[in-house]
Amino acid sequence: MLKRYIQKRERFLAFLNDNRKIYPFEWGIEFVSEKASNSQNPYEFLTSFAQKAIAKSDELFSIPEIKKYELNDNVLIWKSAIETPSVQNNTVYARLFPYKKDKRAAVVVLPHWNAKAGSYFDLCKVFQRVGVSALRLTLPYHEERMPPELERADYLVSPNIGRTIQSVRQAVLDTRSAVSWLKLQGYENIGIVGTSIGSCVAFLAFVHDQEIKAGVFNHVSGHFADVVWRGISTYHVRAGLDGKITLEELRNCWLPISPIVYLEKLAKQPYRPQRYIYTLYDLSFPVDLSKKLMKTLQEYGIKHSEVKLPCGHYTLGEPPWVYLDGWKIVTFLRKHLRSKKAT
Repeated sequence: MLKRYIQKRERFLAFLNDNRKIYPFEWGIEFVSEKASNSQNPYEFLTSFAQKAIAKSDELFSIPEIKKYELNDNVLIWKSAIETPSVQNNTVYARLFPYKKDKRAAVVVLPHWNAKAGSYFDLCKVFQRVGVSALRLTLPYHEERMPPELERADYLVSPNIGRTIQSVRQAVLDTRSAVSWLKLQGYENIGIVGTSIGSCVAFLAFVHDQEIKAGVFNHVSGHFADVVWRGISTYHVRAGLDGKITLEELRNCWLPISPIVYLEKLAKQPYRPQRYIYTLYDLSFPVDLSKKLMKTLQEYGIKHSEVKLPCGHYTLGEPPWVYLDGWKIVTFLRKHLRSKKAT
């Protein structure tokens, strides 16, 4: 009965005021390489790129030194490490919620796809009250970063294969730049929490940045492609993909932005506290995908905390689940970032 009610509520919330637009399929190889040529087979080009990118993922997700950050009224601004054709998107914005008594702990907060301005501020204020400064990042193509032709942040995840790779990579680099700024300010222990696509971005940053000492990943899946292909939140993206590419082909192209391919890398690193939260009645991140990722973590012997909540993707943002979720996030990160054992 609970499952039936939750999933009915999920469908209602997913399609409430639905303004999703179906875009045409594009390979977008120019978004992943300046050397791309129209004479090349685009699928072969992208799968070759994917394998090379995974093998050298430290280079894929490396960040240059950011020479100029500006902080005014707790709004942090800097130029993104990736320059995209959308001028507005090339400036990064983050809102700081400082804990003023000390700089022992800070956390980078990554919102979900199409999060509105001001979202996650309440979570940041809770962190602030318990002794953890919070830096809430604006994802690519969101809020101030949205180009005028968009109503939603459609360029972050779209039927343009290459641009989606570039967009997620940009989000990871922006996240690592935020972590770098916090270190420059003297924060000792830095954590990360991401929700939905923010969870994917947070995980990719976590694996590729040892300065991140603890992570919470809120909604999880191993393969980026499977979530887009099967989730109700991305039905419009799937509509643009249908008939142009198979799920297997899409997986192969989007492997560099899929958490599951980096578990072996994570397993070889020194242990850092990590919590994975997923919901049992999720129609956007189907639960079998979450369970498969948990199983793979176990197979690699990666120590982790697993939290299962009896709600769905959208209902996780409603009472009482939003309070339980927030408690699971804040208590975990506070414990591991403010503990005397944290390094």
